[in-house]
Formats: sequence, C-alpha cells, structure tokens
Amino acid sequence: MRTLPCIPVFAFLTLTSGLSAAQADVVIRVDKSAQHLSVSVDGAPRYEWPVSTARWGYETPNGTYRPQRLEKIWYSRKYEMSPMPHSIFFDGGYAIHGSYEVSRLGRPAAHGCIRLSPSHAATLFALVQGHRAETRIVVTGERPAGYEVAHRRQQLAPQYEYARESYPAYRYNYNYGDTYGWRVPSRGVWIGRDGGW
Repeated sequence: MRTLPCIPVFAFLTLTSGLSAAQADVVIRVDKSAQHLSVSVDGAPRYEWPVSTARWGYETPNGTYRPQRLEKIWYSRKYEMSPMPHSIFFDGGYAIHGSYEVSRLGRPAAHGCIRLSPSHAATLFALVQGHRAETRIVVTGERPAGYEVAHRRQQLAPQYEYARESYPAYRYNYNYGDTYGWRVPSRGVWIGRDGGW
C-alpha cells in the first residue's frame, strides 16, 4: 500500500518534464552594424543570416521586443503594397520579413523593417510560430560606418551623369587646387576649354 502514493507523483513529474521540454527560449539578435541576424534556441546557436535594416533617412529601432503578431502573407500599405512574406511584427509597423530583393541583403536597404531572404524568413516564421511566447527579438547597433558617404555619392551620381551628358566638352575637376600646378578656382568643380568659370 505504501507504493501507491509514489505512482501519481512519478506520473506528475513525467508530465511536467515533458511540458518544459516543449518550451524553448528563442532569441533573435539583429546587429545593424554588421547587417546580421542570429537565432539561438535555449542558448545554442541555430541560424545566422544576412539582413537589410533601415537605409539612409529611415530608422530600425533598437531595443528588446516580443513578437506582437505574425502574418504569413502581408503587403505594406505604407510602401506601395510591397510584399512582406512571413512577417513577424515586433514594434507597431516594424517587422522581420522576407524580401525578394536578395541582392541588397547585407547592407542597409529597408524603410525600417528587417529584411531576410524569403526562405530564411519562412524558417524563422515557423520557429517563432511554435514558440511565440518564449521568443525575444533584440535589435542593437547602428548603420555601418561610411554608409552615409556612400549613399550620398550614389544619390549625386545622376546629377554628375547629367552634367557629363549635357556638357561633353567639360571634364570633372576633383578640386586638387594648385597641388599639380593647375589654375583651379577655389570653388571650381567644372573646367572647360576656356579654363573654367
């Protein structure tokens, strides 16, 4: 008779240990400085992928978040109904989602969301869907150094191209000044056949 009380206790412990094994602590870390996302489950690294965060003029917010909602198929109402497959929303309208612009992954290119390749987004979505309550999203870092300079050059490139096409007799002066013995106006950017403006 004394062995009977042990059976319910053993059954209870077996059931509760099975429940704790089904729960998994999922941490998604996004490093904006490296344009990189890593996923760990119960402290063990599981995935590492390149991402795109906010480009110049936009911001991806730093902080620690929980998934607010999951949308397998979503279209951005704010940005021309752009497709956002496998969206994991974490801060209002900000989400981790798939993007078909995979050539831009690894550098800032988004409006504030965190972009992944579609296959990686589907994998992450399935993981979070199964462990939503135990998932944390940690966003850190800044845009990569030098990105603003490169973006400004890219932004001005059409103006330079227009000038080259409109004024073919002129050549671009990088404003070396008198270093090479050239007569260059201090503000000079274009020098033509007549020696400048």
